[in-house]
Amino acid sequence: MSFIARGRLTRAQYREGHVRIPPDLAVEVVSPHDRVNELEDTIQEYLTAGVRLVWVVHPTNKTATVYRQNRTATHLGPEDSLDGEGVLPGFRCALADLYAEPPEDEDGA
Repeated sequence: MSFIARGRLTRAQYREGHVRIPPDLAVEVVSPHDRVNELEDTIQEYLTAGVRLVWVVHPTNKTATVYRQNRTATHLGPEDSLDGEGVLPGFRCALADLYAEPPEDEDGA
């Protein structure tokens, strides 16, 4: 998943279909088949291209790692929240909400 702030796209760029600028935020969800070195390469490619914030979500252990343009990283545990920082000001999402069980249907299913 990725996010590009509206003010960064011209109307012409938006209509072309494939946007040729780096997103402000990129999100990677780690699958059991992902290789660590390939994931690290992808993160470095994002940051080198100008992506300001990268969230890597680890469903297996219900954690996430946040990578920033200044090359700092923060590891988040299940009790922490993803924060949009300066890229998505005011956005917060608790990791526990990402991993919460869906509610049962009214009929108990």
